[in-house]
Order: sequence, then C-alpha cells, then structure tokens
Amino acid sequence: MASKARVGKRKLKQAFANHIGAIAQSEDGKAAVSKADDKTSAAAAVLLDANNFPKKRFFRSRAHCNPLSHNDGFEYPLEAGEANWKVHYPQVPEKDRVVRILDIGMGFGGLTVELARLFPDKLVLGMEIRAKLCEYVRLRIEALRLEHKDKEDGSPKYQNAACLRSNCMRYLPNFFEQGQIEKMFFCFPDPHFKAKNHRRRIVSHNLLSEYAYFIKPNGRLYTITDVKELHEWHVEKCSNHPYFERIPDEEVLRDDPAVQAMIDMTEEGIKVERNKGNKHFAVYRRREMHELPTMEEYAKSLFS
Repeated sequence: MASKARVGKRKLKQAFANHIGAIAQSEDGKAAVSKADDKTSAAAAVLLDANNFPKKRFFRSRAHCNPLSHNDGFEYPLEAGEANWKVHYPQVPEKDRVVRILDIGMGFGGLTVELARLFPDKLVLGMEIRAKLCEYVRLRIEALRLEHKDKEDGSPKYQNAACLRSNCMRYLPNFFEQGQIEKMFFCFPDPHFKAKNHRRRIVSHNLLSEYAYFIKPNGRLYTITDVKELHEWHVEKCSNHPYFERIPDEEVLRDDPAVQAMIDMTEEGIKVERNKGNKHFAVYRRREMHELPTMEEYAKSLFS
C-alpha cells in the first residue's frame, strides 16, 4: 500500500509540474497552454474536472509561510506604472485597467470571485504568496469566464477578477499608485502566535502606513479572523493609527454588501462556520487629509 501511495504522489507531482511548465502568458494578455501535448492533456485530466474547474485537493498548501524570508522567486515591475495588467484583464479596455479592490491573502479565492460578482464595474485582484493557491484561483477564474462567456442573462462574466502571486509585505509599491485602492481585505491571516513572529503579521503600524498610502480617502480596510487575540491586535493597531477610523459594525453590516461576503464566502470562513467557531471582524475608513491630527496631537495621543 505504501509503494502505491508513493507512486500516486509521484504521478500527481509530475502532472502538476507538466501543467505549470505548459502555462504561457502571451504579450496580448492571453493565458494559454503553449504545448498541448500528451503530457499536458494528462495533467489537465488529473487536475481539472469535467467543467475545467481545478480540483481543490490537488492544490492544498501548508498554511504557514514566512513573508520575511529572502525569496527571489517573485516577478514584479520596478514601479507601478510598468505593471502589465493586460495579462490579468485581457478583455477590459486599457483605460479601465485600474485595480480598485484588493483581497490580500486570498487563499482559494472564494471572496475574490464573490467581490467580482458584487462589483462588476470594479477590477478585483486577489494576492497570495503561495504558488499552488494562486494557480488554483487562476484556473478557477478562467473556468468561470469560460462558463459565463456566452450567457446573455446578465450574469457576471468575471473578466474583472484576477489573481497575482506576490509578497504583499514587500511589493505593493511596485504595483499600485497612491490613492488607487477603494477596498482592501485581510481575511483570516496567519496569526503568527509566537511573540517573536509578531513582526510577520500582515497588519502592523508600519504596514498600515503603507496601506493608507494606497487606499483612497474614505476608502475602506477590512479585517476578519476566528482568533480573538489576533482580532484584538487588528483593532489595537488600526484604531491607534492616525489614518484609520473604525466604522460601527451594525452600520457596515447594513450598508456594505462586501462585509457579509467577507463573513460568508471565504473558504476559511466556511470552515469556521462548519466547526461552529466565532468570526471577529472590523472595518475601517481611511481618513481624509483634513481629518488627520497634527503631529503634536498625535504625539499626545500616544502618551495619554
């Protein structure tokens, strides 16, 4: 039995390698299989179902990843204006290729595709550091686009959804301009429980200053987790940051459909619901410049 399991794992690894090796992004933005030979066909048969949707069990990845480790495996433009968004949104006119909604740490992309459905006029980008999950979401979006391509019932076409593999703690300035983002989501991030690893957390005072640069005035920052201690960390860091002001929970639940989507549509949130766990969320508004405290006022607030 053990030898059969090893053979099965080897076949799966080879199928995934053949699949990844066949992916090509052409200059006109079309993602395609560059060599449709027997190996790639066999890989597709293993990794995709009959409707071309990826099979989740083949794309599972370890939950923990060190975002501070040195890694040269990420491709990124030298500056935001050089990013090639045509690769990700090939059917969107060039003048409209401006990402407005970010799902950072998208996982299997449940929220990314739901946000694309809720906001069909906005470009939604899911970002993820783990290669397998990013490829899963890319295949999922391609399958959704194909499934809805010829439908005339007003259903979403998902041309406004895309994903990108990157380290968001390092490379956001290489992709986005000041005030570009309207909504930024952090859903069920790694808690990094050990005190020595708190610097790896995706929400911190220094990173919030960076996020405030990209979020436009009155734009929103969303956090949700099933770990109460991490939620308290989020609230402390965001509430004490001069650029962010918390919006009452009842207000955002009533007025913002993205909040309910964040609670219900992520794969991690579904798992928490299934296990009867608790979800803790907070939504913050990015203050306008005239609302910001002076340096003297901010210094006083730190020591009051």
